[in-house]
Amino acid sequence: MKLAELKKSGHAPSLVASFLYFDVSFMIWVILGALGVFITKDFGLSPAQKGFIVGVPILSGSFFRLILGVLTDRIGPRKTAIIGMLVTMVPLVWGWLFGQTLTELYLIGILLGVAGASFAAAIPMASRWYPPHLQGLAMGIAGAGNSGTLFATLFGPRLAENIGWHNVIGLALIPLSIVFVLYVLMAKDAPAQPSSKENAKYFTLFKQKDTWFFCLLYSVTFGGFVGLSSFLSIFFVDQYQLSKVSAGDFVTLCVAAGSFFRPVGGAIADKIGGVRLLTFLFIAVALCMFGVSQLPPLALVTTLLFFGMLFLGMGNGAVFQLIPHRFKEEMGRITGIVGAAGGIGGFFVPNILGTLKQITGTYAPGFLVYAGIGLAGLVIILMAKLSWQKTWTTKGVSREI
Repeated sequence: MKLAELKKSGHAPSLVASFLYFDVSFMIWVILGALGVFITKDFGLSPAQKGFIVGVPILSGSFFRLILGVLTDRIGPRKTAIIGMLVTMVPLVWGWLFGQTLTELYLIGILLGVAGASFAAAIPMASRWYPPHLQGLAMGIAGAGNSGTLFATLFGPRLAENIGWHNVIGLALIPLSIVFVLYVLMAKDAPAQPSSKENAKYFTLFKQKDTWFFCLLYSVTFGGFVGLSSFLSIFFVDQYQLSKVSAGDFVTLCVAAGSFFRPVGGAIADKIGGVRLLTFLFIAVALCMFGVSQLPPLALVTTLLFFGMLFLGMGNGAVFQLIPHRFKEEMGRITGIVGAAGGIGGFFVPNILGTLKQITGTYAPGFLVYAGIGLAGLVIILMAKLSWQKTWTTKGVSREI
């Protein structure tokens, strides 16, 4: 069994540390989205502004992922993660003690992007410890740290009703501090670290077609997952008149599906190939989002979103099962670049939903657009497959794709 083999390979404490770092960071990254219904009420935001405010940390996370990706390859994922956690404490203190104006909130959101950039250090930490045939499972486990969203959506609204959303942001310092200590004690860089390269060489990846294929694929899968995670509480309150706490519970249910099935997606991709799995997943995502666009009763829309998020989570695992076969020596940089693309996709999802809601008065067009994006992902993976069959086969990795 792969789990048994996983225990014998690599470095389990580092894998666990990567998961914990990613988990607490992801919780903090989406905290504005989890508290969005409280924040937007206090500031009286329009639908378009609602989409923008929860999207700011996602967009800034894309920028910081590029920076942390470079740092990961230059100084190692362990030091990069430690720096990232220390910087993340700044917006939490700011949001807790201040954050009284919309301008401040935008700046806090920008700095929260450093937490979202954790991906660029957590994934290479896990990847570099494990052999190719365990990449999907190992990185799926580390990547399942996006389950941190569950803590934000489940506990954030409940706590905010009693102590206010400012104090909830401050409370996030406690789990972050605990994980910081554990990470320092547990994490260890793999012996086989890529040699540091000149800064100019870090941009050569942008010249490679495969880089753009992975960026587009991940902008659909991860972009959809994180974008919907940040916006669904607002959607449930606006469309179905749920209470703030109940909306958080429904979002938690949907997010759980995507989070816990990321390792499943990686493991299945290890067995049948990432391309084959993604082909099915993009079709399934498009069908689910088309169903949501019909704005059916609450029970049905929740079911559709549950499975839609599940398929997106599996897609995240499948994309990163493929990447190490192509970019093993550049995992820090490619993780930062592809992760950034995912964040950009995540920024556009809530903005599309919010802006089209403001223009048309309904959320239907926004979800219909995302169904189309799912079909675009299908076209991209089929195009990538044709390219990879010509180039990867000669490198002996055709079985994995």
